[in-house]
Amino acid sequence: MMSKRGITLRRCKQSQGRRRRLLYLLMTRPRAASERFVAQLPTRIRSRVQVIYSPILEIRPLSVQVDTAGVRGLIFTSANAVNAAASLDVARDLPAFCVGPVTTGTAKGAGWNAQMVGATAEELVAFLLKDRPDSPLLHLRGEYSRGNIAERLTESGLTTREQPVYQQHLLPLTSEATVAAGGETPIIAPLFSPRTARHFADIWVGSAPLWLAAISDATAESLYSMDYVRLKITKAPTPKKMRKAVKKLVKHAMRVEGDEATD
Repeated sequence: MMSKRGITLRRCKQSQGRRRRLLYLLMTRPRAASERFVAQLPTRIRSRVQVIYSPILEIRPLSVQVDTAGVRGLIFTSANAVNAAASLDVARDLPAFCVGPVTTGTAKGAGWNAQMVGATAEELVAFLLKDRPDSPLLHLRGEYSRGNIAERLTESGLTTREQPVYQQHLLPLTSEATVAAGGETPIIAPLFSPRTARHFADIWVGSAPLWLAAISDATAESLYSMDYVRLKITKAPTPKKMRKAVKKLVKHAMRVEGDEATD
């Protein structure tokens, strides 16, 4: 039978272990996208973090008319564009060329004959220039967009125009995230675009150890001026690679915190 002193020591060690295992995972994407990302993390990783949802970007559909007269196909590079297009009742009888499985699945669910033609915008451009579908094409996107997809395709002989169908409104950190930022618990923050990374760097004020993951070199550029423990850049700008980066950061942060059990 264990003595009272032994029970006390055991409880103390268990308590210390729980404290060591506590990390915050700060998700700054819109809530639905953040929840989807977290749900796809390995169960073991999810058990090691407490998720704080603090969207610093809000998607707002634009009240615009989308003219598809003469258009032979649509380009979607985000699920946000698909949802905005659906709310604007854009014609469903056009083929849709999409980036990534989430965008493609969203487009199919909304009624388009959608085809995934790459995991990134670069892969989409390469596919379309090689496959040469009927044109002109129409790229429906957000007000802020990178990659110059329509311009590059048009310059290469595949006529494409573009139209913003939603806006990305910047938001401050939530009160929960602000409190965590001022504490001592390590925070892992994945950033998914150059614009949100710039905004995050501008609004971040805190003393908590910060572990950052950037989905691209361009996203990382705004983060170098921050006071962080580690910054990891994904090898490719995909959700899969970002999940891998977060997984590695969790493991490294746990080691720093003294818990080797995650290896």
